[in-house]
Amino acid sequence: MSTPHSADVLAALRDFVARLDGLDPAAPLVGELVVRLGDGTERLPLRLPVARALTEALRGYHDPRDRGSCAHCATGRLDDDFVCRDCGIVNGLFGRTVAAFVAAAPEDPEPAQPRGIAPAGRPDGTLGD
Repeated sequence: MSTPHSADVLAALRDFVARLDGLDPAAPLVGELVVRLGDGTERLPLRLPVARALTEALRGYHDPRDRGSCAHCATGRLDDDFVCRDCGIVNGLFGRTVAAFVAAAPEDPEPAQPRGIAPAGRPDGTLGD
């Protein structure tokens, strides 16, 4: 069964090949690109400029969700806050800055009291609603 996504992928590939083939229609044919998604199949001529462009695009793509690997354990992947999902260490310049700040902070024998809005006039601290 074809989905809107598979139709989009096929259309994008078809348009990409047509756009590049239009620039150099006499380029050497290196093969055929056959893409099957859902119940749709597309056979596209694969000329040398298209093959090069596809290779460059696929190798150069960087997923914006990929924050890299951990510099500490080398196997874990970083989350959006650059914290390693495996070892929990904060990485990069931000991580080094936080680590230096924590290391330089003196031990406080008395924990800080929370600051904020004073409790309401009722003994249980609610507003009565």
